[in-house]
Amino acid sequence: MTESADDLRARVAALEAENAALRTTDVEAGVPQRPRRRSRTVLSVVLILLGVLLAPVAVITGWATWTLTDTERFVATYAPLADSPELQSYVVDQAMAAVDERVDFDQLTSELVDGLVALGTGPRATTALRTLQGSVAEGLRSQVQDGITRFVASDRFATAWSEALRIGHRQVTATLSNDPAAVATISADGSLGIPLDPIIQRIKADLLERGISAAQYIPQVDRQIVLVQSDSLPMVQLAYGVTVGVGTWLPWVVLVLLGAGVAVANRRHRALLWAAGGFALVMATLALAFAAGRLALVAAVPATVLPGPVSTLFYDAVTSSMRATAVAAMVLGLAVALVAWLAGPFRAPSRLRGLYRDGIGQLRQVAEGRGVSTGRFGGWVHQYRSLLLALIAVLAGVVIISNMPVTISLIGWTAFWSVLAVVLVTLIERPEPVTIPASESAEVSA
Repeated sequence: MTESADDLRARVAALEAENAALRTTDVEAGVPQRPRRRSRTVLSVVLILLGVLLAPVAVITGWATWTLTDTERFVATYAPLADSPELQSYVVDQAMAAVDERVDFDQLTSELVDGLVALGTGPRATTALRTLQGSVAEGLRSQVQDGITRFVASDRFATAWSEALRIGHRQVTATLSNDPAAVATISADGSLGIPLDPIIQRIKADLLERGISAAQYIPQVDRQIVLVQSDSLPMVQLAYGVTVGVGTWLPWVVLVLLGAGVAVANRRHRALLWAAGGFALVMATLALAFAAGRLALVAAVPATVLPGPVSTLFYDAVTSSMRATAVAAMVLGLAVALVAWLAGPFRAPSRLRGLYRDGIGQLRQVAEGRGVSTGRFGGWVHQYRSLLLALIAVLAGVVIISNMPVTISLIGWTAFWSVLAVVLVTLIERPEPVTIPASESAEVSA
């Protein structure tokens, strides 16, 4: 038996030497071992690059389609701003500016004094009334301004603000959709925004209820809080049309491009690692771009159109969810890259997987030694292990896609339950024991 084993070892060594010599000869002759298709590599790079570059566009257009084209979501986005001091102060200023444009308090007071004098006041009374005329006019104006300030600080302002948002959104979307009936909502400077008249009419009713009779002279006003301003409205309409057109399906196109790029790659683990890493990088860049855009907005929008604090307030309301989505997507990309690295044919993760398998195997042996076994069910789980792991990955993807916009907490909990499911599969599975033929066993023992 000993000689047979020695002969076998010699034969194996000879075969290994022959194979090495053949590989050396082929390399010297320029014959590739297993020619990789260069076209597949190029196609994989192109698909992944397109997916990575389109990812930021997909986030912006997808969010715009999801939020800006829906009136109720638009209202829900901007409605909380009613509690901000910056917006309240701006609305008070705009409301008073609209009142001052249409109500002449000096003329109104003069008419009141003239009416009293016509009733037959004496010279001294007439002189006193003329002297106090300016103070009375200023008092009326202060009374109206105080009433506006009180209204804006009350809960009723939130209702009026939501109503103005709803009306303004319908007008803006109608105008950007080229609805002829909405053209009148465009101001002379090409700006679109939230109409102020519904709020002022609510203020007027509140002032009249409080007994401020001067409010009855407040007419309807044609003033708005600017949301969009452009010297070329057709360009804005074109951008809106493109956003609505691609925002629904572009995120899916990005996923298909990235998935296809990984699928056609010669080395899928490396392709997945690069795709996930590139995706995380562009999402981080997008989050930083939103921060830089905040500063650019203040410099671009004139204070006469919208004060800096208010414009940044609107900008933050619009971009906060997009920033959160970009950060969450970055975390998702990093998580996928980590999984690709851990599952890849690299030295460090291979050792980690080996340690994990050994630990699970020892735990399984201890459990079976104490009579705890998954039996036939564990064998079934082991047989369909790859299918079960793929199902876990698909379910995790469906959970994330079905709960847009993506948040970090959603990704964290999805990753937690996915890892737990994978651990359960590896614990429950029961690999078939490896049996060694009797002849080979006897030969090894000899």
